[in-house]
Amino acid sequence: MEGPMQIDDISDMATLRAHIDAVDERLIGLLAQRHALIARAARIKERIGLPARIDDRVEEVVANAGRHAASRGLDPALIEDIWRQLVEAAIAQEDRYLNGDRP
Repeated sequence: MEGPMQIDDISDMATLRAHIDAVDERLIGLLAQRHALIARAARIKERIGLPARIDDRVEEVVANAGRHAASRGLDPALIEDIWRQLVEAAIAQEDRYLNGDRP
């Protein structure tokens, strides 16, 4: 896809789907980057003796996501639900590492 395109300039489903697919690919890339950061967090937590789950931080991350979503016109409740799932997956990832399941 060449250059920036305005969403309202998209006039057919094939082009629209191509843009959605490209956004999805970028989101997957960002999720992979987040996964790598969580792996690093697990190593740091192990070194300094922190548990995988830190409830205050969970709530902070979820609230931040909701606030950012609202500022972009997205449904904050939906985004908070999605982020809660991301955070739970991250905690499980850290738990596996902290319990000796090393890649």
